[in-house]
Amino acid sequence: MGVGGGMKVSCVVNGKARAVDGVWEGESLLYMLRERFGLYGSKNACEQGECGSCSVYLDGTLVCACLVQAGQANGRSVVTVEGLDGGTVQQAFVEAGAVQCGFCTPGLVVAAHDLLERMPHPTDAQIREALAGNICRCTGYAKILDAVHRAAGSG
Repeated sequence: MGVGGGMKVSCVVNGKARAVDGVWEGESLLYMLRERFGLYGSKNACEQGECGSCSVYLDGTLVCACLVQAGQANGRSVVTVEGLDGGTVQQAFVEAGAVQCGFCTPGLVVAAHDLLERMPHPTDAQIREALAGNICRCTGYAKILDAVHRAAGSG
C-alpha cells in the first residue's frame, strides 16, 4: 500500500522508468498519465473508449487509456504520443492540414503509427478500418487519410 491507502504503480513510460504512490482503486491509466506524470497528449474526452482521443500503447498494443486501470500498467511499458519516434506521422498530419482543433489528433497519430508499423503502405479502406475507433469532429477525415498516405510515403 502506498500513501493514503492507494497502491504503488511502477512502469516504463516513453522509455523512462516511472513510479507513483497513492494510486486509487479504479484510477484510469489516462488519469495517471495526465495528472500524475504530466503527459497531456492523450486527451480525456468520452471516458468510455468510444472516441480514441486517449489512445496509447500498452506493451506494444494499442489501447484506450481511459478503459485501462492504472494498476494494470504496473511492471509494463506505456508509450504515449509524446514518446513516438521521429514524428513522421505528426509531421504528415501538419503538412496535410489534418489538424484543426487538435483534440483528436494525438489519438489519431498513435493509431496511424500503429497501422503503419503493421502495414507500411495501407489502402484507404485499411486506413479507415484502422482509424475507425477515432472520432474527429472537424476535418471530415479526407485530410487525415491524406496524412496517413503522406506518412507512408505514398501520398
